[in-house]
Amino acid sequence: MSDPSSHPLDRPIWSALTTRQRGLAEGGAEALRYPTAIAPFADMVDISERSFAALAAMMTGPEIAVLFTPEAVTAPPFFKVLLAETGEQMIGTPSEFSLPGVEIGTLGVSDVPDMMALTELTRPGPFSARTHELGTFLGIRVDGRLVAMTGERMTPGNYTEMTAVCVHPEHRGRGYAQALLSAVARQIVARGEIPFLHVFTSNTSAIALYRRQGMEIRRRLHVTVLQKLS
Repeated sequence: MSDPSSHPLDRPIWSALTTRQRGLAEGGAEALRYPTAIAPFADMVDISERSFAALAAMMTGPEIAVLFTPEAVTAPPFFKVLLAETGEQMIGTPSEFSLPGVEIGTLGVSDVPDMMALTELTRPGPFSARTHELGTFLGIRVDGRLVAMTGERMTPGNYTEMTAVCVHPEHRGRGYAQALLSAVARQIVARGEIPFLHVFTSNTSAIALYRRQGMEIRRRLHVTVLQKLS
């Protein structure tokens, strides 16, 4: 798993926590994770029981560990598997898209309650009170209400992940997701980095949207959510 010749996106969590986001990494040589208040993502240097034990040692109570791996994960009996699905890793710079008269703003600490409410409603993936600290998040408000947002999350090597692509159900079909993806991608590219994202294989409508904007599937990853048994 730690083969330096492998592509940084094959194990994006491990790559991010050992490169540009290593300052956030908790753990040691066998297992690493983000602080739980920021994100539930974790990974291990290999799939040995020793590495699984190191991951378990960091977890308490109801905490979960979300893994993105090239292969399916077979967890030892001291873990409960809450989810085991596949996701598509897509890469590329979405085509430019703007909406005249629609203002895109940068979201910060004061917006966290609204960001949490929107992600709770739309379920774009794990989002915690401090997830916004991983990168810039942009949003669209209508009559003061946050109705759409997208931001940056993992940063493995020279790549930056776009995440939390969500639009309030009452405001879909207006191009908000396309406009936000375009804006976030432009700021990533301006820094000399390459945009990518993850989407569940079952979310065919989102995959179709990203394809229309010019992104391509790079590879399929396994998404596993683990909880330590007490």
